[in-house]
Amino acid sequence: MLTSMTVTRFIDELASNSPAPGGGSVAALAGALGSALTSMVASLTIGKKKYADVEAEMKSVLQRSEDLRRTFTTLVDQDTEAFNKVMEAFSLSKDTDDQKALRSAAIQSATKEAALVPLRVMKHVIDALALAQIVAEKGNANSASDAGVSALMLQACCEGAGMNVRINLNSITDAEFTGWHSDEVQTLLRTSRTKTDDILKIVYTKITPA
Repeated sequence: MLTSMTVTRFIDELASNSPAPGGGSVAALAGALGSALTSMVASLTIGKKKYADVEAEMKSVLQRSEDLRRTFTTLVDQDTEAFNKVMEAFSLSKDTDDQKALRSAAIQSATKEAALVPLRVMKHVIDALALAQIVAEKGNANSASDAGVSALMLQACCEGAGMNVRINLNSITDAEFTGWHSDEVQTLLRTSRTKTDDILKIVYTKITPA
């Protein structure tokens, strides 16, 4: 499993000539890192007298951001597994017409799943950005820049995952599937960009000298 590797080994594997792990797993990892930063800001707010009035909210944020961090971490491996299944489908025999038909169907099925995994990543980003905005607004002001980096990592996650959805949709012949999910990608990207901009405005207001 990729997520059981050391950071150095993961980066070495990423830099190798193997096509997986690739951008999809990195996008999910960015989501996990962004959620982890949200958790950190919440943790640095909890227990501080100055922020006693938001402690209950921060505890709730912490629980939800940790759930999302675990989800994104799982998706790091799921993205690579989905890609490997596509490669396995391409390796199926194609000597007879029946084999060609089975191979084609397997490729289409695997490619659909390879598109759906990063789409799930994108959907989780929207929830994660909502939490990042809460810690940016109400969290420990000394960690405002961490909230900003959280938002940037989550936005990178969404953009990267969106690219991976699109490149897989290009290989899918089911027009209804591709049309529906192409629209979904556009909506998620618009939402994530707006949320990220809102968070960064809050952060820069806090870290810019008067």
